[in-house]
Amino acid sequence: MVKQKILVVDDEPDVVELVVFNLKAAGFVVVTAEDGREALQTTKTARPDLIVLDVMLPELDGLEVCKLLRRDAATAAVPIIMLTAKAEEVDRVLGLELGADDYLTKPFSPRELVLRVKGLLRRGAATEPKLDSIHIGELHINQPKHQVTISGKPVELTATEFKLLTTLAERRGRVQSRETLLRDVWGYESLIDTRTVDTHMRRLRDKIGTAARFLDTVRGVGYRFFEE
Repeated sequence: MVKQKILVVDDEPDVVELVVFNLKAAGFVVVTAEDGREALQTTKTARPDLIVLDVMLPELDGLEVCKLLRRDAATAAVPIIMLTAKAEEVDRVLGLELGADDYLTKPFSPRELVLRVKGLLRRGAATEPKLDSIHIGELHINQPKHQVTISGKPVELTATEFKLLTTLAERRGRVQSRETLLRDVWGYESLIDTRTVDTHMRRLRDKIGTAARFLDTVRGVGYRFFEE
């Protein structure tokens, strides 16, 4: 069985050593980069299955790296977990809005990082979708091709946004709690900060425009795909 490859991007040697040790112990192949420009180059050459990306980097910071990776079709779907020493919520939210799939604030638990890495990779290797396509109003989801169009115009979604939209659409009419979405979309077995779900929902609504009316917020519970 081919081992999955993780790219760790951080300019602090102690952090890199800690993360690399724990990821290798969990059975992953690990490559590293020390700055933003090297991260972009290594992503293209090493083709990692997931990126652990620090925010505070020389050359290009992690937020800019994330933005550039999401703009490139070749790297747009690679899951990204951001590491940040910035505890302010605005910094975490900005990372998610630029396309990161998750974040951890330093100092962090290596065990939790490994669990989140495994969760995101499990999500990517999930069983094949039940339906090839979903067509509701102007919204069309082609699951085998991972494509979404609104009134015939393509919409660029990250892998997490696509999975979130598809999960809600397949379960339309049924309320999905934030905890359920964290488990079924992100692959997390234990409770993680549910604000991750809210941030992704906000970004998803912005991207799908008029079709955002199908995404209903159920206060205090979660979300529902609501057909008119």
